[in-house]
Amino acid sequence: MGFYLNSGKSHAIYKSEASKPYFVDKTLILEQLCPLVEQGNNHICITRPRRFGKTVMANMISAFFSKGVDSTELFEKLAIGKTNAMKHRNQYNVIHIDFSKYNDECKNYKDYITNIKELMKEDLYKVYPDCEFREKATVSEDLMRIYLKEKEHFLFVLDEWDAVFHIPFVTQEDKRTYLMFLKDLLKDQPYVSLAYMTGILPISKYSSGSELNMFLEFSMTVQNRFSNYFGFTETEVVCLYEKYLHKAKRPFRVDLKGLREWYNGYHTASGERVYNPRSVVAALSNNQLADYWTSSGPYDEIFYYIKRNVNGVKEDIAYMISGEAVTANIQEYAATSMNLQTKNEIFSAMVVYGFLSYEKGKVSIPNKELMDRFDDMIQKESSLGYINRLARESDRMLAATLSGDTKTMSEILEFVHDTETPLLAYNNETELSSVVNLIYLSARDRYHIEREDKAGIGNVDFIFYPRIDKRDTGIILELKVDHTPEEALEQIKSKKYALRFQGKFGQEKEFDGPVLAVGIGYSRKTKRHECKVEWL
Repeated sequence: MGFYLNSGKSHAIYKSEASKPYFVDKTLILEQLCPLVEQGNNHICITRPRRFGKTVMANMISAFFSKGVDSTELFEKLAIGKTNAMKHRNQYNVIHIDFSKYNDECKNYKDYITNIKELMKEDLYKVYPDCEFREKATVSEDLMRIYLKEKEHFLFVLDEWDAVFHIPFVTQEDKRTYLMFLKDLLKDQPYVSLAYMTGILPISKYSSGSELNMFLEFSMTVQNRFSNYFGFTETEVVCLYEKYLHKAKRPFRVDLKGLREWYNGYHTASGERVYNPRSVVAALSNNQLADYWTSSGPYDEIFYYIKRNVNGVKEDIAYMISGEAVTANIQEYAATSMNLQTKNEIFSAMVVYGFLSYEKGKVSIPNKELMDRFDDMIQKESSLGYINRLARESDRMLAATLSGDTKTMSEILEFVHDTETPLLAYNNETELSSVVNLIYLSARDRYHIEREDKAGIGNVDFIFYPRIDKRDTGIILELKVDHTPEEALEQIKSKKYALRFQGKFGQEKEFDGPVLAVGIGYSRKTKRHECKVEWL
């Protein structure tokens, strides 16, 4: 076993992963890869956002195909063990490289890539000592000599292929050199049985010419193939939750509804909704719904461009934070450039990195975990103007609402409206809803807020369900454009919206606190807001 060639590392890591309590078996992807390996000279690149199981998958593929370690015991218990694909187990030479790994002695790209090349050469020289290697030969030349003499083929597993583009010391010229290294190693080489490459970013923008055009690319938003192997499906999460109910210590602080709200909301090209797998596993393991998203790396860069082009995106950001989907022309290649000039380029990058979800020509914030990120941003970024003002007033707005201080509620809305030309024109209740969602931003920590929820004999604009204490005050909020807040309150009562807090017939009552009705009216003629509250 070598460092890269037929290493036992992948087997050890995947074996450990498969033994964890919230492991999800994705091994049936191997059924699709085996024919590609048999055909030879195939190249695929699968891109997904961070924390979507790419590295786990890379280790699994290496552990299955590699001659380095007998993996019979590991895979015969998994889904692939019941298929004919098992005949391919441990039959191939696998070169597995994680390009995100480099030692602290690497000061420049030359150090970085030289270290990779030297380790590969050491592996090849050790396994094939009888080959007549040339002293200054490239890795591809060494592999070709092995192929010509031994008729050996190699399966390449290249994880985090795009990590090099985010290493601080890598220059633009280095990036071009790196692409040529991959081209020389993989393109039109008879020793390649399969090159399986994975990362966050698509190849297309980086490879402006023909360097890596031999790869078939599979992204989450465009291609259906392989889509169910990355991220957790609804069925998989339900199964994990059943495990949680048997394994976790009481009290259970996680429920399926919470998992959906916090971590669901991404969409595959086929329209299937998927969860962020890392966050789901963390929540179940910790018995706590929380934000498990890391804020390092591209996160900061993407929001930097939001700030730079704030006038181009802030209206759409407001809509998305309020729960609306926004039309966008997604161009995945744009994510590879940090010189993002247009709204569509910014949103494209955010989809690729996992900050937005894309479905049927529209982008949206996928779940509460990411919504919290946006909430944090708009409360800190004064450049967002009107949106920022609304968000910063949200604590005071919730307090005024619960205390029945309608004068302060109206003053807050008037202050924000009059201080600056409003972002939204208030032409309809959808736009007013967006503003209201922002003005109650801080309430999301205390309440689960539903829009257009079915209640009584109609659909209420907003219902605030207590998150923590079921005896907390529930809130029903109705909006009216060119109607009075009294009319809004009457609608709440006449349509019996408060019944929503009673739960379904035959079920135990879920909420046991008082209910507050809130009516907000806005007059397009006078440009004034009026607020009324009433206990039900």
